[in-house]
Amino acid sequence: MVILASSDQQLTKKLAEMKTFLERRLRQQEEEVTYLRSFIEVVDSLLAERSFRPVEISSPSEPEPAAKPKMIPKGADSVPVLTVDGVRIGSIQVEQGALHVTSEPNTNLDSNSPPLRSFLLAKVLEPMQTKDKEAASAGTIPPEAILTYNVEQDDGRLRAIHIQNYGDDRRLLELKNAIRWTLRRMYEKTGGKK
Repeated sequence: MVILASSDQQLTKKLAEMKTFLERRLRQQEEEVTYLRSFIEVVDSLLAERSFRPVEISSPSEPEPAAKPKMIPKGADSVPVLTVDGVRIGSIQVEQGALHVTSEPNTNLDSNSPPLRSFLLAKVLEPMQTKDKEAASAGTIPPEAILTYNVEQDDGRLRAIHIQNYGDDRRLLELKNAIRWTLRRMYEKTGGKK
């Protein structure tokens, strides 16, 4: 009987170890699937941008583009965010570790729409912020280097997104692509214009 009890304990211990291993692998696989899905969305966005980019022909009779919103810091390079039809719906500026996104004044981008809330905030920015907090807790980055963000809205319309401490160039590229994709989907869902 003692032998059976000992083997039962060993079996229970092995099963518990196996469960722990399987749960850990499942978490890793789920995390990898999340990253792969975000990469696919970035690739889709880049493909759409390159495949459907309209040819821009300027004519002397076209009015000058609208002035940049004042809320964006001066001295930063502005990159327009265009729809697949070539409509400018926003701009992205990068300046000293910060990323500033503004919507065009003539667009109506719903700040409660799923592309913004459930994708950009929940699946891109919040995981990056969580990862930074974990890195700060582990001492690999200083606490002041944690990614932070702020969404500005006016009567349910997106005005701007400010992201501080975006990190390295790889993360910057991921953010720019996710932002472009998000703004385009928001524009498509709302019809875009005021």
